[in-house]
Amino acid sequence: MANPSRQVALVTGATGAIGLAICSGLARAPGFEVVLLGRDEARTRRAAQQIRQETGNERVRFELADLSREKEIRALAQRWQDPLHVLVNNAGATPRRRQATPEGIELQFATNVLGYFWMVRAFREILIRSAPARVINVASNYAGDLDLDDLQFRRRPYDNRRAYRQSKQANRMLAAAFARRLAEHDVTVNACHPGDVNSRLSNDLGFGGSESPEQGARTPVWLATSETGGRETGCYYADQHAVRDPFMADEQAVETLYDICAGFSSRL
Repeated sequence: MANPSRQVALVTGATGAIGLAICSGLARAPGFEVVLLGRDEARTRRAAQQIRQETGNERVRFELADLSREKEIRALAQRWQDPLHVLVNNAGATPRRRQATPEGIELQFATNVLGYFWMVRAFREILIRSAPARVINVASNYAGDLDLDDLQFRRRPYDNRRAYRQSKQANRMLAAAFARRLAEHDVTVNACHPGDVNSRLSNDLGFGGSESPEQGARTPVWLATSETGGRETGCYYADQHAVRDPFMADEQAVETLYDICAGFSSRL
């Protein structure tokens, strides 16, 4: 790196409760430039301005992209001019009825799973050039129900809780897949549980939440800034502690999921 004290972080889903708190936490960390990624220009602009005012860090800006659309992610990576030292995949959607993107992909799978996958793939070379770098997949303890034969709920009745659980399992598994592929390039990839936060997303799932957004952001920010996050890779963390993850340990399922996700790029 030309300037090792300069750390550029990109956070997806930056205007949500947890995303905003992650951005704020990173903006308070020494040497960090923070880029908020959102879909709504006015909302994302306000969020960036709010963080600059609250933290005193003027090196906070925003970018726009719909994470359910690979072409928008590719366009973002193509116009990116900075190094990238920290990528926080945090964006999520939990529609209560089944919806599809213009490409015909089920929306929650496209946003919560393929969005994470496409972001790492699109920024892969930038992360490698910027190394040491790190990727944090914000996942959840509320994970499971992944069906590799029906990821888009074409056969199963759509239920947003089940679709969300599936997506969070997938986030953890993809962290393991990318960790293996990027380890030799000094790029760590980990997943984490952000905590039980009362947010729009949790409300859409029918839950409340007992923790503040700042509490929810603690582990993602820690992974982005700590020695542990830069040293360990392919791990799952909750409350700043490594937790054994059977989903990430299932190498065959991990690789099958990776190949399925890779196959969507060829359709677009």
